[in-house]
Amino acid sequence: MIDDVLGIPDQLRDALWRVESARLEAADSVGVMACGMGGSAIGADLAAAALGDRLTKPLLTIRGYALPSWATPEWTVLCSSYSGATEETLACFEAAAALGARRVVVSTGGPLVEQARADAVPVVGLPGIFQPRAAVAYTFTAAAEVAALAGASPRIHTEIDAAAAFLSEQVETLKFQAAEVAALLEGAAPVIYGADLTAPVARRWKTQANENAKLPAFFAELPEADHNELCGWSAAAGASLGLAAVFLEDRDQHPRVARRFELTAEAVSAAGATAVRIETAGETRTARLLWATMLGDLVSLELAQRRGVDPLPVAAIEDFKEAMNR
Repeated sequence: MIDDVLGIPDQLRDALWRVESARLEAADSVGVMACGMGGSAIGADLAAAALGDRLTKPLLTIRGYALPSWATPEWTVLCSSYSGATEETLACFEAAAALGARRVVVSTGGPLVEQARADAVPVVGLPGIFQPRAAVAYTFTAAAEVAALAGASPRIHTEIDAAAAFLSEQVETLKFQAAEVAALLEGAAPVIYGADLTAPVARRWKTQANENAKLPAFFAELPEADHNELCGWSAAAGASLGLAAVFLEDRDQHPRVARRFELTAEAVSAAGATAVRIETAGETRTARLLWATMLGDLVSLELAQRRGVDPLPVAAIEDFKEAMNR
């Protein structure tokens, strides 16, 4: 898993090549709905954040069995499932067919690719050598490229390539910082806060702590959390419940949000809990987002090592899927 995370720069370059090789055709749409679950869904969230105000049409992530009731044939529906067997994504693939919407598939194989081939739907093939959550570079790149082809944004392929080079340079720094952050979080359940660019990164940190470190973890977004969740840190509740907070900050965030990060971190500390503040690194939105994502992945693996758990198996998820199938 560590090798997979450290390989993200090469995976970004490979992802660009795989999207190019799929020979996807441009088709103007009213927006893109990216359907997926877990690690196959987070790429679209990250792509939307990296694009930011460069998006001219919606790039939405759909986590569930159905498309929105207001969906029309003018949408592009991106169905992302690493295994190709995610039942929610398969249901959305069929719903998009019934709607008559343009479809694109991102997967390694399985029933999703079989159905796509039968329906002449283009497929971006993924390498089948990862845990699904470790393929984030591929799902991110595919979502960004499909958004551009759908007329929802400009292409950021050169930005992705430059970010890959930056991450390669940052490997040792990221490893060192991950060890520092994990040491501060050891023994606690982390609550990850993000805003704007870092909001989906906070979700990614949370899910990686869940799956890799086998820890309960939570995420929230500022400024919303200051209107409700802040009360949960009062009266030393943070320390008594064994919580710690991580604040993922970005230099281009709204100045009032920057102030909120500062004050919220102070409130967490006053509650007797650990507050870790991290500022993203990189010149572009894409570089900073991917830097923070890679750091979070490494932190989760450092926590797994400190807990003495194997990050690879996800027995709880597999057992749950078997129960659903029964």
